[in-house]
Formats: sequence, C-alpha cells, structure tokens
Amino acid sequence: MNDSQKPRNLTVDGWPANRPTSSVSESDRAAGIEVTGNFSRFSQRNDMFNRSRWDDVVDGSKAKSFFRSHTRPKPRRGDGFQQRDFALRNASWVVADTYANRGMKEGRREGFLDPLEPFFPVAEMRPEAVAPEVMSRQIKRIAKLFGADLVGICEYDERWSYADRFDFQNKGTRPNELPPGLVHCIVLGYQMDKTLVDAYPSALASTAAGKEYSHEAGSLMQISQYIRNLGFEALANMNDTALAIPYAVKAGLGEYGRNQMAITEEFGPRVRFSKIFTDLPLAHDAPKRFGVTEFCEICRRCAESCPPQAIPTGPPSEHGPNRSAISGVVKWTADCEKCFDYWVKLSSDCGICMRVCPYNKDFSRPIFRLYRRLMGTRLRGLMLRLDKALGFGARRKPKDWWDDAEAAGE
Repeated sequence: MNDSQKPRNLTVDGWPANRPTSSVSESDRAAGIEVTGNFSRFSQRNDMFNRSRWDDVVDGSKAKSFFRSHTRPKPRRGDGFQQRDFALRNASWVVADTYANRGMKEGRREGFLDPLEPFFPVAEMRPEAVAPEVMSRQIKRIAKLFGADLVGICEYDERWSYADRFDFQNKGTRPNELPPGLVHCIVLGYQMDKTLVDAYPSALASTAAGKEYSHEAGSLMQISQYIRNLGFEALANMNDTALAIPYAVKAGLGEYGRNQMAITEEFGPRVRFSKIFTDLPLAHDAPKRFGVTEFCEICRRCAESCPPQAIPTGPPSEHGPNRSAISGVVKWTADCEKCFDYWVKLSSDCGICMRVCPYNKDFSRPIFRLYRRLMGTRLRGLMLRLDKALGFGARRKPKDWWDDAEAAGE
C-alpha cells in the first residue's frame, strides 16, 4: 500500500482528510452532495433510537414499550396489528437480533452500534494479485451469490463515519475506531418486498424491514469472510460505524430523495443498505444520476402523506430541526423526533413515505421502466399528475396480503 492509499487523521480546510483532498469536491458534485463549512461528523449517540435511552426530550417509557413490542407485543383488533402480524414481524427480525445480542455481555450491539464480529481471522496467505477491476467484478458476483440485490464500490470517506459510538450501558460515548488501511467501501443493497411495503403502516408491513435486516446480517458475514479468507481485512457493518446513504449514493446505487432515502433505479426506495470496509484492492464505481433530485423538487407526496408532518415540504437546507440531524450537509432532513413519536404510537415503523413514493414501482415491468425514464425528463410534472390520477401509492389492506398467502397455499 502506498502513502496515498493510507487513511489519514489530519484535517485540511475543515475536511477529514482520509483521501487526497483534490478528489473531495469533484466526487461530491458527481454524487449531488453539497457539504458546507459548518460540517461536523455525526455522533451515534444522537441517533433517534439511541436518544430514546438518554435524552429527556424523548419519552423514555413510551420508547421502551416500542422496543418491547419486538419481544412481547400487545396485538390489537386493527387490520395489520393482530397477533399474526406481530408474530410475522418479530420472526423476521430474529437473525438480526441474534447477532445484535450475542455481544451484549461485552457491551456490544452488533449491526446497530458495532460492526459484525467475524468468526475467523484474516488468512495469513494471499493469492496472486489481480487487477482491481477484475477483483471488483468478482466481489460483485460473490455478493449477489450471497443474496445482495445491488452492489457498488466507492472510496472510504471519513466524513460519514460516526464521530463516536454510543455506549448503551453507561449512555455515554466511546471511540469509533476502524482498523488501519480500509480505503474501500463495498455497498450492498437488499430489496424490500413490495407486497409488504404496500401495506404500510402496519406491523405486517414491518416484516419487509426485519426480513432484510436479518438477510443482510448473514450475507454480510459471508461476503466479509470471503475477503478475510483472501488475506485482507473486511469490516462488515449495518447501521453501525458509518452513515449508509452517502456511501450508497457515492457507489452509484441511487440518488438521495426528499423522503431521506437513497432511491434506486431497480427498486426505488425499497432498499436496505449495508457496507463492508476493506483493504482489498478494488476499482470504484461512479455516482449515477437519473433525475430523482429534479423530480423530488416538484413532488411532495411523502411530505403530504406523513401523518406527523416530519418531512420538509421546502427546499434542501444545511440546517436540521434537532440534534438527530447531521450538520453542514445541504439536503432534505426529516424531523426524527416527530417520526419516532409516531412509530412509538404504532408500536411499529411507519414506512408511508416509502409506500407513496412515485419510484415505488415494479421496475421489472417494461411499462414502469418507461415510466421511470419519463420521470427523469421535462415530462416529470405530467408523470407526477398521472401518478396521482392512477392511484399509485395507495395502501394495500394487510388482510389482503394474508388472503393472498392463504390462496397461494391451496
């Protein structure tokens, strides 16, 4: 590894300089990312879920009931919140929860506060070197073999790593330290089931999220262990260690939308993202734009449909509504306090902003691929009106999902 590849801890002109500073602005522009001089790295302690454990602004007792519903739910009569709905949702989380809980005695929450701990060490031998472009193609094939639907590669960017980790035992912080030399980031996307997403908000629909959390946990362990078996370091992480959305955008997997999600060409906003930081020599993908920003500028479906009105209707801003927003990045930023409060009332995540998004379509169908292409042109206003007129984004009754499941079993 030459000196230009080694991660640095110095700061140049306000930028954490883990890479040559000449590439910062160029890479950001290509990805549509605007970072100002007020930028500061985000503290994991200020994540909304973590704030519920220490911040008096958040009703801790209600938050506890939300988390408790994942082990001891209180079903109710409403469609989508009955015992079978919570039973399926909680079953979908069991693999992710198993990884998260296995290090509890040591103060770790793998996949949520800490990286996934590998089972086996890095191999002492390495195979004969291959070109980074060839290795990237191999890694993408292997990632898809192990269940990833999308794979992109970009450079490690220290700005998106948490400034510190949250210590859930003493409610304070601890260092967010990465092994040296991890200059590449493999970004993995896992599509969420559309038939479930269309039933948001409901405990049933939340199965779509839990299923992919569990899916990605196992997949990450397999992919990262393959890299370690080649003699290179691989740090697998889900929600922990670093923000996923900037990496997904930089790796060419999607564009940032008003609903705070990376909207992909293949699955719209229905994607869970994970990351693997590695020193395996890899070639990087370029960011890809297909008109999401321009469409979101005129579309407010997510904001208008949000029950707690947590999503902004105005232009992007570098200022967030509270401490759960990163500072100095010009973007649409939701009010996480309002959002989480609504989740607590539901005893489940909401997902309406994902369901009503005009990009939430089955793009395996040619008609919707044409639809998506026109959304990225000057016809975007017409496509938005058409989207509303045709009733796309309407909630599907959870009961209908169960009826379909019963019919499929006949």
